Amino acid sequence: MSQKTEDFSAACHCGTVRFRLRLTGGFTSIRRCTCSYCRMRGAIAVSAGLQDIRFEAGEDNLTLYQFNTGTAKHYFCKTCGIYTHHQRRSNTDQYGVNVACIEGVSPFDFREIPVSDGISHPSDTGGTTRRAGVLRFDPD
Repeated sequence: MSQKTEDFSAACHCGTVRFRLRLTGGFTSIRRCTCSYCRMRGAIAVSAGLQDIRFEAGEDNLTLYQFNTGTAKHYFCKTCGIYTHHQRRSNTDQYGVNVACIEGVSPFDFREIPVSDGISHPSDTGGTTRRAGVLRFDPD
């Protein structure tokens, strides 16, 4: 995957929600998280600034989920239920975007994905984000 700044097209599964985004640094921000919510969701996310997502269709079809502190805002398509993006708790100036929603990209394109320690979230501990491990995909 490319490491430079690029624009991408993205959509939910049914295509109702469609958007363009810019990833500064390409896919170097890719990661999973160990917090209770991310463990269950299972998505792999990449980073984009709040100003770097532009909805082309379906923004009104998104539904919002918040929990615990209510800081993070998780968005889903009301029709197909796919998580498209979230405003991060660790950096509220940033979105985490579901890499599987990006056109032509699959989570299985990445052999190793860093996993952040979301159980000991830096907003709770006053520290920095710690790495919990690495998720690996070894295709046959």
